[in-house]
Amino acid sequence: MGTVSQFHDSLRPPAHRIESEEEAISAARDLAAAFRRQASERDVNRILPHAELDALSASGLTAITVPPEYEGLDVSNALLAEIVAIIAEGDASIGEALGNHFCVLETIRTQASEDLRTSLFARVLLGDRFAATAFADGTDLTAEGPGYRASGRTHQAPGILFADWIAAAATAPPSRPVTLYLACGDDNVQVVDNWDGFGQRTNGSATAIVAELHVNADAIAPAPASEYSTDISLGLLLKAGVSLGITRAAWSDLLSAIGDRSAVLAPLGQHAVRIEMTAAALERAGRKLDIAQVNSVEAAIADAHFSASAAAILAGDTALGAANALFELAGGISAGIGLNLDRHWRNARIHALSLPRDKLLRTAGDHMAKLGEA
Repeated sequence: MGTVSQFHDSLRPPAHRIESEEEAISAARDLAAAFRRQASERDVNRILPHAELDALSASGLTAITVPPEYEGLDVSNALLAEIVAIIAEGDASIGEALGNHFCVLETIRTQASEDLRTSLFARVLLGDRFAATAFADGTDLTAEGPGYRASGRTHQAPGILFADWIAAAATAPPSRPVTLYLACGDDNVQVVDNWDGFGQRTNGSATAIVAELHVNADAIAPAPASEYSTDISLGLLLKAGVSLGITRAAWSDLLSAIGDRSAVLAPLGQHAVRIEMTAAALERAGRKLDIAQVNSVEAAIADAHFSASAAAILAGDTALGAANALFELAGGISAGIGLNLDRHWRNARIHALSLPRDKLLRTAGDHMAKLGEA
């Protein structure tokens, strides 16, 4: 930990172009099944899934939200959340990195200039991956020619170790929120592999350090102006997708570990119902986000944020409940260190920490109170 990471230097095969939503979900299921085989070993030994992320890129799944006008498929948000959940069931860390990538693509869609969208979406179709983060306090951003010179470090964020591009939020002088799109291959960008969490151990979380880096104006976009913007709501929805994937992985191992299920049918049923409710919440939030993206009026955007918040909170609780149930219902056999079943609880617990639960609950209360006044 704490050393400068060497970027994964490999020649990725050309990315496949996925042509339908059915093909997308089929590819996700095939990849998730492959990812699951060594997910436990990667967790135990912290083997970063570079090859697995390259397989995601090659499959075309990392490009399924590129808009049709840029030659993409643009799947529905409900399906996108399900695809992230499928990948996260195979390996929750890979699912989290994938979710962060898709959030950047939404920011590009809504905030970038036409030329920047065209350029970056073309890279996505070729298989490039993105990670979103923000510069920490103390970052120096000064005007320099047609752009800025940046020096500083970003906050830790999932997927940076696997990214070709980093979308870093910053404040340009005098006080203009912007997003800088940084090429990870630039000599002035270094990535520090400093993640040591006890869960989501291979999600590619890292800190980027830039030193005297010139960022051209054509690689800078205004940051979202609203706290309810669609990229924020999508982030919440995909966090819920990762939690749902963790839930399903724990549930699968629970059913495999229980010998006589007849003695625990009622608690099994209780958790099964909760999992079904969570999946329904994700689907509902995805539909509302579809509407907000097409009809970006304030009411639709706020409604999508509320539903995405509800889905994220519910999914996080469900994941922790399923991980606890694995030990409560399967008993001592589930505690064997060689099985590494505790990774589901560790993943659920760490993933939940990144959710601003209290803020979301306050915002939800305010949203419903305003609806009551209308």
